[in-house]
Amino acid sequence: MRWDDFRSSDNVEDRRGEGGGGGMGFPGGGAGGLGIGAIVVILIISWVTGINPAILMGGAEQMTRGGGSQREEQADPQTQTQTQTRRKTAPTDDSGRFASKILGNTEDVWSQILPNQTGKQYTPTTMVLYTGGTRSGCGSAQAAMGPFYCPLDKKVYLDTGFFKEMEQKFGVKGDFAYAYVIAHEVGHHVQDVLGILGKVQARQQQASSKRDANALSVRIELMADCLAGVWAKNSNDKYNSLEQGDIDEAMNAASAIGDDKLQKQSQGYAVPDSFTHGSSEQRQRWFMNGYKSGQTKSCDTFRTANN
Repeated sequence: MRWDDFRSSDNVEDRRGEGGGGGMGFPGGGAGGLGIGAIVVILIISWVTGINPAILMGGAEQMTRGGGSQREEQADPQTQTQTQTRRKTAPTDDSGRFASKILGNTEDVWSQILPNQTGKQYTPTTMVLYTGGTRSGCGSAQAAMGPFYCPLDKKVYLDTGFFKEMEQKFGVKGDFAYAYVIAHEVGHHVQDVLGILGKVQARQQQASSKRDANALSVRIELMADCLAGVWAKNSNDKYNSLEQGDIDEAMNAASAIGDDKLQKQSQGYAVPDSFTHGSSEQRQRWFMNGYKSGQTKSCDTFRTANN
């Protein structure tokens, strides 16, 4: 993939090396001081984003109590300003530069095609690069969670070590495979801009079972895969950014992180009703739907009876 000529994004927070954001579960085995309304909201966010609800609840309770490191930062405005300035400094390492340039390209592409195809103006997301753990608007972000989009603060969270994990754990490598992962999370932000995430939250709140809620989650994830394909098509049309083998890299990545393959690797069998992101075949197919058409309208996973 010819990414080095892309424009670097100004919307990157580099928190790597700061530490913090350690694991938070259910304090005392329960939801602590959180009200039932907050718990319901957190469960809905968990269904939409695929983030472990224990992590979200732990983070929410920490924020209601006023986390120690957060209080310290607020108590020292000079330290806070210095931290914010350091975070906004453009990354100079290879993985940081790559992530920044892919994000910059998604901004350039979506700011053009979204108004043309949907009539909506594109407001860029911010990407937070971190190591190990950090704080997010959805609670504690941890490397083990993988990349994710938090609709509460409109940010994408990425531990760049995930790229190495993709290669070592899943046998997936290549610039475009990594770009696909970023584009998928940006796809969730596009859904947010279009108002789709809010509608799905409402439907999930009314879901009669976890199975139905999971099915909605699968549709939202497959739509993000399709939107990643739409980005890839339009980026290549304008910037001639793809090289031979790039689409194969994306297909390998989509296959490796399909729910069926992950479940078979971990427990020896797959349980379709528990899928939250879609099977390998589904993820590949919806990415290609978006890539072949280049149109957001081809990504309406909610209009099809079967995904």
